[in-house]
Amino acid sequence: MTRLSAALALACTLAIPLPAAAQDPASFFAGKTIRIIVGIGVGSGYDINARLLARHMAQHIPGNPNIIVQNQPGAGSQTMTNTLYANGPFDGTAIGASFNGLPTLPLLQPGGARFDPNKLIYLGSTNREQQVNYVWHGAPLKGIDDLTKVETVVGAQAPGSTQYDYPALAHALFGHKYKIITGYESTPKIHLAMESGEVHGTWANWSTLKAINTNWLQEKKIRMLYQWGLTVHPELKDVPMAMDLGKTDADKAALRLSIARLEYGRPFFLPPGVPADRVTALRRAFEATVKDPAYLAEAEKIKVDVDPLSGEKVQELVAQVTATPPDVVERVRKSMEKR
Repeated sequence: MTRLSAALALACTLAIPLPAAAQDPASFFAGKTIRIIVGIGVGSGYDINARLLARHMAQHIPGNPNIIVQNQPGAGSQTMTNTLYANGPFDGTAIGASFNGLPTLPLLQPGGARFDPNKLIYLGSTNREQQVNYVWHGAPLKGIDDLTKVETVVGAQAPGSTQYDYPALAHALFGHKYKIITGYESTPKIHLAMESGEVHGTWANWSTLKAINTNWLQEKKIRMLYQWGLTVHPELKDVPMAMDLGKTDADKAALRLSIARLEYGRPFFLPPGVPADRVTALRRAFEATVKDPAYLAEAEKIKVDVDPLSGEKVQELVAQVTATPPDVVERVRKSMEKR
């Protein structure tokens, strides 16, 4: 090979960009835009939470990329997750933010879930959650005992959300007379339906209710019927527990499966295939963000609870939930069949 041809070959080699996976995270993320894609409508608690994270996380990611939030609601976050799982991008520039029930959808709603929850790469969760069932102050029931006597119309987004799954399970286990109306894009839209009398009530994370309708709590516009969680929430000591209604071991096992999702209440994840060094960089950035004093101060200001879990811990919890014995899964699945 002549010197000229060797020089040309070297020049061509240098002109070929390195594969993305060969770049260190700082070099890769510099100048990039990361999208956090929320599988729920604008204005929901999940949306507020994702936008809060987006405002603070970029400075903790090597290369300081820009972060934007987009919404892709539909089918209990399945639309967003199916798309991200199949089509990517698989380079760390797209993060999913879903209902906490998403990892159990392949177990409980297998027809529409086209993803393996154990192959999603979890960055972490910003908060454990406690669910509350509440009704408008003018609804024709005064407390939890009336649920077996009075038809209670509740608004929900879709199967896969606790707004659908929990009343369906309560109907099957406890005989609570819920009529579930689906199709609402977000909790604020269900709240409008409550005010207009279209529905009696709904279910939501306690943190969401505090963040978007503090005035309802102050003005006693709603009645708390009961709470769903593994332990009593310190702010809800006088509100009955769903776990206390389980009378048999089978009932309690079904309740534990359905409530487990609340332990990773606000999950953020990547699709499979993202290079390991970028996963590590994003996980550490997530952990730094949820400890950042500026993030915590804004969270307190807008009444967003923060009780985070690492990505590794969420990954472990999802693996445990998806290993639930088939007979328990079948019982819960049948109770949640659309009716």
